[in-house]
Amino acid sequence: MTRIEPASDIEHAYWMQRALALADRAAAEGEVPVGAVVVRDGRLLGEGWNQVISSCDPSAHAEIVALRDAAAVVGNYRLPEATLYVTLEPCTMCAGALVHARITHLVFAAREPRAGVVCSTCALLDAPWYNHRVNWTEGVLAEASSSRLRDFFRARRTGS
Repeated sequence: MTRIEPASDIEHAYWMQRALALADRAAAEGEVPVGAVVVRDGRLLGEGWNQVISSCDPSAHAEIVALRDAAAVVGNYRLPEATLYVTLEPCTMCAGALVHARITHLVFAAREPRAGVVCSTCALLDAPWYNHRVNWTEGVLAEASSSRLRDFFRARRTGS
């Protein structure tokens, strides 16, 4: 895991706020509130929010949507030197996509204790067999993300 350097705190918070706004959009559309942005050299390349239900696409997680958006902007599915910010720890599918896209750095807000594969259920991105290493940082605005998820699922359970 890569630790957040003090000089990066403001930048990490800025981009995670952008991802949280996209998570809010997902929630407003009835999707699990997860948002993601892809950034390189301080420039937004792509963004996404969960669209699994609305698109009838099980792969339309926020990370995948953001990677597709960024790849279309750049004209290449490889995104070296890019950072992906996401409000929830990635699942297996999304972690694999980060490796294939050659994302350099992942920053996520909250851990996902059931399906998160960066550090919660396993350390997939640290596996020695990958031909690309994705550095990662956790915990940026974690409570802001966690509270959105708690509120979303509480409302679903109570039907409000």
